[in-house]
Amino acid sequence: MAYQQLKGTGVALVTPFLKNGNIDFPALEKLVSNVIRGGVDFLVALGTTAETPTLTAEEKQTVLSSIVKYGDGKVPVVCGIGGNNTEEVIHQLKSFDLRGVDAILSVAPYYNRPSQEGIYLHFKAVAAATNKPIILYNVPARTGCNILPATVLRLAADCKNIIGVKEASGNMVQCMELLQQKPDGFTVLSGDDNLVLAQMAIGMEGIISVAANCFTKEMTDMINLAIVGKFDKARKVHYKMLTGIDLLFADGNPPGVKYVLSQQGVCLNVLRLPLTTVSETTAKKLTAFLKTI
Repeated sequence: MAYQQLKGTGVALVTPFLKNGNIDFPALEKLVSNVIRGGVDFLVALGTTAETPTLTAEEKQTVLSSIVKYGDGKVPVVCGIGGNNTEEVIHQLKSFDLRGVDAILSVAPYYNRPSQEGIYLHFKAVAAATNKPIILYNVPARTGCNILPATVLRLAADCKNIIGVKEASGNMVQCMELLQQKPDGFTVLSGDDNLVLAQMAIGMEGIISVAANCFTKEMTDMINLAIVGKFDKARKVHYKMLTGIDLLFADGNPPGVKYVLSQQGVCLNVLRLPLTTVSETTAKKLTAFLKTI
């Protein structure tokens, strides 16, 4: 697979659940079909948006295999495998059935807050454990640690299969420093739906999006316009969707996107604890927003 396929709009897929809490595979199939038809460039399975911490190891494998099956090779599939126990991440990479998976998205080690050297050594060990391309995932608000540009660049130089980063620090200066110094062929993707247009203006090449689950056409249209430099038209989409995107995250992620998907008839508005459905206030605001698009 050419690495350039992992650009544009990737979608961090939710995991639909039935009322009894079991995984709703028909709804997952419908979601995959909808986002591919809506123009996404690649699928991301088992990311944060998938409520992955609440899935058993068996469920994770079944969800991944199902997404590969439902995608049917139409677009690349990226699988989230990361954690704060380096040996466990390596074990998952070696034990998971990764047939049909084109790349790995691996989050920075969370909670134990390693140093930059610890982050570097963690990802160096992870990269050595697989021949799959790896996209780093920097999301300090969730992990409690920030992969600094110097560490990303060091990993890009030392690990040939670390081919990109999903950058969700929200720090535009940090993003610019990374983009300014990154090697040719190293892909920097946004992890922030509400910042991606500005980030593409400074050099990012796409996004791994939550909003693309439910606002698929709008997000792919905006990203595709930005790719070809039509920022005047892309801005119109951005400002049309900005209120809705912010509402998606008002009560955390993925409660907002699951509410919208339930309104669109894709899946039920069911989450696993500790996450809960959106508040009545947020639901009313999202319902009102949906009438504007």
